[in-house]
Amino acid sequence: MKKIAYFLVTIAVLALPPSSFGKAATLNHGILAAEPKYSETSKKIIDYIRLGHYQHLEIDDEFSTKMLDHYMENLDRSRSYFTQADANEFAVYRDRLDDDLKNGDLTAAYRIFNRYLQRTRERLEFMLSTLDQGTDAFDFDKTESLRIDRDKEPWAADKTELENLWHKQLKNAVLSMRLSEKQDQEISEKLMSRYQTQMKRLEQFKTSDVFQIYMNAFTGLYDPHTRYFNPRTSENFAINMKLSLEGIGAVLQSEEEFTKVLRLVPAGPADTQGQLKPTDRIVGVGQGANGDIVDVVGWRLDDVVALIRGPKGSIVQLEIMTAEAKTHGSSTIISITRDTVHLEEQAAKMDVLEVKGKGLATSRIGIIDIPTFYSDYHAQQAGDPSYKSTTRDVRRLISELKQKHIDGLVIDLRNNSGGSLSEAVTMTGLFIKTGPTVQIRTARGETRVLEDRDPSQAYSGPLIVLVNRLSASASEIFAGAIQDYQRGIVVGNQTFGKGTVQSLQPVNPGQLKLTQSKFYRISGGSTQNRGVIPDIAFPSLLDNSDIGESALPNALPWDTISTVYYRKYGDIKPWIDELHQRHQNRASQSADFEYLVETRKLRDTLKSKELISLNESVRREEKSHSASDQLKLENKRRAAAGKELLKTHSDLKDEPTNQYGNRIDLEDPLLQETTQILVDYINLALPTVAHN
Repeated sequence: MKKIAYFLVTIAVLALPPSSFGKAATLNHGILAAEPKYSETSKKIIDYIRLGHYQHLEIDDEFSTKMLDHYMENLDRSRSYFTQADANEFAVYRDRLDDDLKNGDLTAAYRIFNRYLQRTRERLEFMLSTLDQGTDAFDFDKTESLRIDRDKEPWAADKTELENLWHKQLKNAVLSMRLSEKQDQEISEKLMSRYQTQMKRLEQFKTSDVFQIYMNAFTGLYDPHTRYFNPRTSENFAINMKLSLEGIGAVLQSEEEFTKVLRLVPAGPADTQGQLKPTDRIVGVGQGANGDIVDVVGWRLDDVVALIRGPKGSIVQLEIMTAEAKTHGSSTIISITRDTVHLEEQAAKMDVLEVKGKGLATSRIGIIDIPTFYSDYHAQQAGDPSYKSTTRDVRRLISELKQKHIDGLVIDLRNNSGGSLSEAVTMTGLFIKTGPTVQIRTARGETRVLEDRDPSQAYSGPLIVLVNRLSASASEIFAGAIQDYQRGIVVGNQTFGKGTVQSLQPVNPGQLKLTQSKFYRISGGSTQNRGVIPDIAFPSLLDNSDIGESALPNALPWDTISTVYYRKYGDIKPWIDELHQRHQNRASQSADFEYLVETRKLRDTLKSKELISLNESVRREEKSHSASDQLKLENKRRAAAGKELLKTHSDLKDEPTNQYGNRIDLEDPLLQETTQILVDYINLALPTVAHN
């Protein structure tokens, strides 16, 4: 189970494990102890969750066992700190944590965490003492390996086994830097600095950090979005909601000792720059165009975010390791100019693409790209007649597209992570006359149906909704409603699956973000976990096991409730097989689609590796082979497009990795294929499709 926390680095925090550093409340030379106030806070949190969470769980001995495992796994997912003896010692709590939680007894929380701190110090001392011997301490010609993902491994039998693991982990760190062409002296200095910094940070934990980690091990058993925020985290969360600081516009998550990119904010600096992408790991941060890179491996997420934040217009350097680099460890440095994401930059945009059908006349297809579901609430409340919202802007864009005599319309919701629920409802109303749009079910089992009551229909012609894995929440409500009404075809990838609703509850000290409701489509199925399944699927470079609700630990399951009455606008299903076959015929001849499919296969092959070699010649050969494969794929795509071929793999570093990220990029092959599908649908079904 992955230890995960999220940050929105446009500015601030979404949720995180420990809070800020400060003077630790300690006993006996660094032993952290609970403060009395947290006993009452823990009982309040438990009461809130037992009474208000969408999912009811019995807090009993079985829950206690899961809680102990979850807490220890959250602290030590890589099984690099605790021993089997530690696990045996803490087994006394397997049937006690449920009672301790109800009574506000936090003894186990601090006892286990203090052991974790002890083992972490021992590991860092081992790393530093080994580095004192220089890189000669490692035999890079020896045939040995290190397991990449250790979350399913047993606890180390004893200290000797732990030290053997630590030695391999340090050897891998040295070898990864060698593969990035760093010299041994620089490697030793950098790693010494990394571990010395981590050692200093251990002394900065305070009792509120431990309480937050422990309570989130509890809340995390309910679902990944229910979180306790201590006062510092609550402050960061409020900053995020106000969009008051500048950053790069990325949602980050903490995974083991790395900071990983979950998604990019549409129209944000990172999205615009085009080189950072989901699943990348940030291992270093530098200030300015030429500033020194600060190693951030092992840092807490809020401190990494603090480095990435900065004044608008300033440059931040990020040292990143791509998902493909996981097996060879090499990194690259990119530069992003910090900025604030403004509402107008996230506003819907439109364009027209002329598409030639199979032996038929050219069709004019309108494209409306919607980065987020937005509404200027304050301007609306102030009575501003020109306030901006997704629905108002899309209605205006549809009117402009009609004047351009379009034959069909594509709504592009790729990378749209959601936003205003009311805008998803009213925008659905632009494409239907009246009717239900989404159901919301509460923890009490009460179901509320949100409806479009406006009988006007801004657009009644042929329609496709384009989605991908990063389309979430409000995007899924809109896409699901269009699909249920058979109002349009959904094309792209399975969406994120964020189908829950949270609220903030004050608890002294801090706040509790509590999952209280779930979204359901009007056909009865939830958008939670499963998301929206497209009628016609495209290849994707993102792995659903890495990104999406189903990738999060203890995500609430997909389920169904009763359907509500609604009138379908036709029957698209009979045309799907023929449309899919025509799409497959084109895709099989497309260099761009072949590039996506083959690149995904290459990534899956690398990801499937369970062991990483610690032999330098083997690793260099693997890195060279991987680089050669990537270069061949890229040049094959370039050759088909008549572009200049790249000479070396290093030339790829100067190319934006988000190949089709410009809005609206009419050369985007996925968008072009979407319009071809729509033209096919128009030509196939037009005689039987009713148009107003």
